[in-house]
Amino acid sequence: MVAYLTAGDPAPGKTAELVLAMERGGADFIELGVPFSDPIADGPVIQRASDRALRAGMTLRGVLDAARQVRQATQIPLILFSYMNPLVRYGFERLAADAAQAGIDGVLMTDLSVEEAGEPVAKLRASGLDTIFLAAPTSTERRLRLIAEYSSGFVYVVSRTGITGEKDTVGASVGPLVATLRKLTALPLAVGFGISKPEHFQEVGRIADAVVAGSAFVRVIEEHGGEASLPGVLEDFTRRLCGTPQVAKL
Repeated sequence: MVAYLTAGDPAPGKTAELVLAMERGGADFIELGVPFSDPIADGPVIQRASDRALRAGMTLRGVLDAARQVRQATQIPLILFSYMNPLVRYGFERLAADAAQAGIDGVLMTDLSVEEAGEPVAKLRASGLDTIFLAAPTSTERRLRLIAEYSSGFVYVVSRTGITGEKDTVGASVGPLVATLRKLTALPLAVGFGISKPEHFQEVGRIADAVVAGSAFVRVIEEHGGEASLPGVLEDFTRRLCGTPQVAKL
């Protein structure tokens, strides 16, 4: 399970605590979403989360600070999930050094054209960071080959066209797309967009190496953000989504 949350939502000081709750619930990787004013690939749930985080004062530097807090307690892999604007403004050389020092393992750049990825990828890889790219049902074979070339760590397979959000079913195009990518790369394949139910987790798990869920977690944070019980609620939701057995509390 690759679990996404928007860093800084509901408050910058809560991000590390929520990451640890998701890990206890069964998450294997965490995507730390950098809040951005124009998240064009995201649906209303994550759009609202970005707005809340920005209003609360979260910045890219604050996301890296949250990663440092997480690293004091766990070595769970952390992926910095961001649109390009905040990264360009920060500067890729500085980002690469600071992210590596903060304990980030990789960077997923949602709107970086893979045809223009050479320089950013080189700078991030020089600091030991993986680079993850999105492969969509509409991607041409030429683009899929470039995605395979510039990706490390894993490839993020988009299950459907459109924006993020909870769906009733997994996109029908994901099976053929996974099959095509298997011929182009030996990297693990993680399927996301629309994953929101335990049956989705099981279905995708039969063809891919990992499942990515985002909006489902962010919705829980939105609904319980003002409650002291939020970490426990998020942990329980993660456990149900992943099908993780309950551990007795002594």
